[in-house]
Amino acid sequence: MDRKEFASVRKELGKTQKELAQILGISLKAVCSYEQGWRKVPVHIERHLLLLASQKCRDHRDGRPCWKVKNCPKERREGCPAWEYRLGTLCWFISGNMCEGKNRKSWEEKMRICRKCEYFLSSGKDKKK
Repeated sequence: MDRKEFASVRKELGKTQKELAQILGISLKAVCSYEQGWRKVPVHIERHLLLLASQKCRDHRDGRPCWKVKNCPKERREGCPAWEYRLGTLCWFISGNMCEGKNRKSWEEKMRICRKCEYFLSSGKDKKK
């Protein structure tokens, strides 16, 4: 997550930097540093921020899970933790999911795929791409 996306999601949530710092359990200086690009946004902060954004607009797909929207074959669903734990509306949040038929080695690699996914994009979490 780059600085512009971080600031965009904060604004989408309708929070000031101070309010977001309190919600994320971090300092105001950290939020400012992320938005200025002085510090890289850590994975755990990115996940927390995207989770908040997804819950704010959770009605966007009428609760339909990713595997139904994307018509995933049975073999792929059975190897996917999003399906196993019935977290199809939070598939992007789950590491180890089987989008495009394989698991990704890192969060960054996984999110590169998610940011191109129509399911992720339809949630309103990534409007700039």
